[in-house]
Amino acid sequence: MARPILLSNGSLHVGLNKFGLVHDFYYPYVGLENHAAAKSLRHKIGVWVDGAFSWLDDGAWQFTFTYPYKSLIGRTRAQNDALGIILEFEDTVDAIEDVFVRNIHIVNQQDTQRTIRLFMHQVFAIGDSSGYGDTAQYLPDDKAVLHYRGHRAFVIGGTYASGKPFDRYSVGLFGIEGHDGTYRDAEDGELWGNAVEHGRVDSVIGFELQMAGHDSSRVYYWVAAGKNPEEALVVDRRVRAEGVLHRILITDQWWHKWLEKTERFANRLDEKYQRDFINSVLLIKAHIDKRGAVIASTDTTMLNYSRDAYAYCWPRDGAYGIWPLVRLGYQEEPLQFFNFCRRSLHSRGYLMHKYQSDGALGSSWHPYVHGSVTAPPIQEDETALVLFTFAQYYQMHAEPALLHDFYSSFVKPMADFLASFVDPHTNLPKSTYDLWEEKFLTSTYTTATVYAALLAAADLADDAEDAGSAVRWRSVANDIFESAHKYLYNTERRCLYKGVFIGADGNLVYDPTVDSSSVFGSFMFGLFALNSEQIQDSIKTLQETFRTTAENPGLPRYEQDNYRRVSDESIGNPWFVTTLWLAQYHTEAGETEQALRLVDWVQGHMLSTAVLSEQINPYDGAFVSVAPLMWSQAEFVSTLLDIYIHQNE
Repeated sequence: MARPILLSNGSLHVGLNKFGLVHDFYYPYVGLENHAAAKSLRHKIGVWVDGAFSWLDDGAWQFTFTYPYKSLIGRTRAQNDALGIILEFEDTVDAIEDVFVRNIHIVNQQDTQRTIRLFMHQVFAIGDSSGYGDTAQYLPDDKAVLHYRGHRAFVIGGTYASGKPFDRYSVGLFGIEGHDGTYRDAEDGELWGNAVEHGRVDSVIGFELQMAGHDSSRVYYWVAAGKNPEEALVVDRRVRAEGVLHRILITDQWWHKWLEKTERFANRLDEKYQRDFINSVLLIKAHIDKRGAVIASTDTTMLNYSRDAYAYCWPRDGAYGIWPLVRLGYQEEPLQFFNFCRRSLHSRGYLMHKYQSDGALGSSWHPYVHGSVTAPPIQEDETALVLFTFAQYYQMHAEPALLHDFYSSFVKPMADFLASFVDPHTNLPKSTYDLWEEKFLTSTYTTATVYAALLAAADLADDAEDAGSAVRWRSVANDIFESAHKYLYNTERRCLYKGVFIGADGNLVYDPTVDSSSVFGSFMFGLFALNSEQIQDSIKTLQETFRTTAENPGLPRYEQDNYRRVSDESIGNPWFVTTLWLAQYHTEAGETEQALRLVDWVQGHMLSTAVLSEQINPYDGAFVSVAPLMWSQAEFVSTLLDIYIHQNE
């Protein structure tokens, strides 16, 4: 289930699902901890009117989603023709305070006086827990409901437009002792008023509105977060005193200020791309924790089917996400990311598979032992790409203090590792896992990133007056370049190899799989020239192998990619990232029209809020896997940046 609306301030992060309901609720890090991950239940919203009741997720409502204000403020419109009710939500996470707020507009579509009751339901599994040990209680002095466990607390508040607080509430149990959840209490239009419960708990608050025919009214709702009840209540009282509309205004102004760099560029684009370009930048920003982690995706739907989700910082994904922000002129977010990576750097100079938002090591399926070879469980391209991206950032902001801060503690250990982690028989990088996290080999893509990173590091060494390192890193890069041209092109298939496994004895086992990353990495990082025979042939083989057409130009990662493949008849699901790489190739080749056709195909699959998934079903275009995927959004932005720059050189 996609998240058409993401809201974040870098500490509190909320994902709304296709019913406009809270599905993911992260605090105090983006990507950690998800307090709404109660698999059996989600936050719900219900309406009682004329003796009939409907939850927003019961199939009776039609929805539209937008980001209407060029800010991370979402609008959801839900219409139920049978009830004659429209609900319009303006939602945001406050830019300053850790509070999620909703401005809710209720519209009576019928021409008669009606009593309408709106019910807002909350359910938390605090601290990524199973929900056991949580407490929910009504606070009569504060006219609020408190959920808490340990060092996490959430205060739910709400008022009518007049400022009067909600007048119905109840707390209870869900998924235990025969209880579906307290939300069931609302379905007769009344709430029992139970004031406290512990264990696996949920709560409901309610509003009653007397509305004339074709009348409308508003209520305001919020969830304030804190490390303890007192901290959350301070935020709750501030929102109550200042009002939800005031907090939304402050947040809107904050986002408009932050977006100035993006808007300056977006205004130069064809109008049809401007809104989606801006929204994609907003979605990238929504995935960035204020302490530097860049999260791959906060969509946890796959937890219902898989062992884990994507709420981690992969250094590679982070670098690709930061890159368009670097190009747009942002400094704070890239620096935070580079500092995050520096704090996470292994003592040997490499970055591990992935990390939690707090810097702890993330889950992994990569072993240290690979048959006869022992090697760190890493994807070497992640280290290389972060180093390369930092070098590009430094070129734009060549401040002596920046190099002083990062050279010895960041650049040099990473470049030294890359230069030393080379096979003596081939002069290629030693085998690690490929960027798709599946195969242990020396991939062509990884080779390209290591080559580019070493050359970029050598330039930094020149500026740091470290001549010895500069000479050594360039020498290793040159050797890699020569070896790549010797070993990595498959003359039989006329395509770059996916890679080669280098055994402990120096024996080579080639992987002839046609892989989009081999082609992209090679020309984008300069390992093979764009107009070289190797690249030109590889592009042709890529398109022939994947049987792309003008109507279906999407590229899978590689042939027979089984990850979430919808049918054995398909060669693999198209990915937005790889399709946009092909657009970037056409841009570099001066084939702008072909590049724009691919961009238009990608844009045609976006949700109304510009959200892109990881993959799509090749038969019906439905999203597959997480949505949004931050990397997909970043490649959309980067591709439009490329096209504009090449058109205006």
